Amino acid sequence: MHLLYKGVVHPWHCDVMGHLNTRHYLGMFDDASYQLLHEATGWSATGSDWQGRGFADVHNSIDYIGEMKAGELIEINGGISQIGNSSFTARYVMTNRLTGETAATMMAKLIYFDLVKRKSIPLTDQIKQKMLTRWIDVDE
Repeated sequence: MHLLYKGVVHPWHCDVMGHLNTRHYLGMFDDASYQLLHEATGWSATGSDWQGRGFADVHNSIDYIGEMKAGELIEINGGISQIGNSSFTARYVMTNRLTGETAATMMAKLIYFDLVKRKSIPLTDQIKQKMLTRWIDVDE
C-alpha cells in the first residue's frame, strides 16, 4: 500500500454522536484519491497535456470498521487493484494512527473520461504502465 493522506479528526468533522461523520470519511478518501491519480497516472488538473481528460468515479463502496473521534490521527494508504480497458479499481485503507486499528476501507471504480464529450475513453498503454507503479494485491 502507498501512503496517500494524513490528517486529524477535528471536532467540526464529528456528528451529534461524537464520531467522524460519514460525509468526512468520503472527503478524506476523495483527497487521497487525487494523490493516487497523480502518482498512478501523472494526472494534473492544471497540466496542459491533461486538458479535456480526467477521471470520473462510477462506484464507491465504504466499510466503516472502527470509530474515529476528535483528536485522533488518520492515515490513508491505497493503490490500484484492477486495470481494465477504460477503467480501474482503487482500494484504500483508513487507519487510526493512535491505535493502529483500521477505521474504514473504500473501493472505488473510476473511468478515464473525456471531459468535453462527457464519455469514457480507453486508458492508454502509457497510463496503464504507470498505474503498475501503484499496484497493490487485494489481500495487502
